[in-house]
Amino acid sequence: MSKVQKVTNVLTGLFMLLCSGIMILFPEIGSHLIIIILSAALLVYSLRLLFYYFVMARHMVGGKAVLYRGIIIFDLAIFTTLMAEIPQIYVMLYLLGCYLFSGVIDTFNALEAKRLGTPLWRAKLGLGVFSMVTSIVCLFFIRSTNIFVYIYCGGLISSACIRIANAFRKTAIAYVR
Repeated sequence: MSKVQKVTNVLTGLFMLLCSGIMILFPEIGSHLIIIILSAALLVYSLRLLFYYFVMARHMVGGKAVLYRGIIIFDLAIFTTLMAEIPQIYVMLYLLGCYLFSGVIDTFNALEAKRLGTPLWRAKLGLGVFSMVTSIVCLFFIRSTNIFVYIYCGGLISSACIRIANAFRKTAIAYVR
């Protein structure tokens, strides 16, 4: 990880902590702030993927997959932005589905990392299982917006701490002779 990437990860983690602090202090605006954060993150990620496709990936094998992923995530960003106008219960179900899907993907990535012998597979597995359990527990509190916001803030704080910790972790550099 380069120094610019490390600084970007730390600043992103601090921004995530700031947003979660605002949501904890003002839970009544938390659901709207969650929608804004999620749609902005999806939009930035999709634009990064599309930029990467047009600059480099179109010349690579499997580059069209990057284009398709960028378009699908861009559509999800627009869909998430439009969810601000519908009832809160549907927004919460959508967020729970995203959180559950993220946990499943993290769990599969951890199992793949274990198969490859990566030493940090346990942390990835723990994060994936934590995300899945959190989304299932949130189903019991689906009617209470404040509790849902607090649980979402807990997940956001854990993600921010992991992002900041990964920025300060030493990375191995493989040299080819």
